[in-house]
Amino acid sequence: MTSLLSDKNLKQLKSMAHAAQKVPKGTFIFREGQAGENFFIVLSRKFEISKFTGDGKELCLRLCGENAVIGELMVFSNNGKYLFNGRALEDSEVLVIKNKAIEQELLVNAEFALEFLKMMTDHFRKQHTKFRDLVLYGKKGALYSTLIRISNSYGVKVNGGILLDAPITHQELANFSSTSRESVTRELNYLKSKGIISFKGRKIIIHSLDYLKLKINCEGCPASYCVID
Repeated sequence: MTSLLSDKNLKQLKSMAHAAQKVPKGTFIFREGQAGENFFIVLSRKFEISKFTGDGKELCLRLCGENAVIGELMVFSNNGKYLFNGRALEDSEVLVIKNKAIEQELLVNAEFALEFLKMMTDHFRKQHTKFRDLVLYGKKGALYSTLIRISNSYGVKVNGGILLDAPITHQELANFSSTSRESVTRELNYLKSKGIISFKGRKIIIHSLDYLKLKINCEGCPASYCVID
């Protein structure tokens, strides 16, 4: 999934960048609690946005690809510290933009400001629903929610189901669900035994999306909010 900004305003945002930066796989481009003066646009590959829980587990919130805006919640922030972590899942490249540059543009460009505000609101809403699923329905519900979100972001219709066309490991699914890899593997095998999912190599095919939605009392919100990015 890409930025919610129009091509015009995405181009305008990119023009504010003061540098391009290579980010090796596994590198954190920012960490929660660090002073934050910049935000970033992903030029290539994928980033993971996460937060560490009280027991030290990593809860993944977003999987961001090309043109995704990350670290943007620091704009007009008073505390000046990142709320989340941003880590490269592959050798990647980003544009680096100073918060002050975007703040100045937002004050003088009403059209751009409106789109940027909508983008930030969408990000807040998506994160709220992910926390809701984890709190209300536990780690199993968080896993089911994650599978639904991946299907909306990277799902491809195939004969008899929806192929999750993204190379996501059991450990990464565990991070999205704030649980262990062993628990995810056990639950996926259970879903396979029920015919809810099957495997094609390392990828998952969902055969009954309705089953997963029923288990988490899906509210039927727009698919644009129920995504993994």
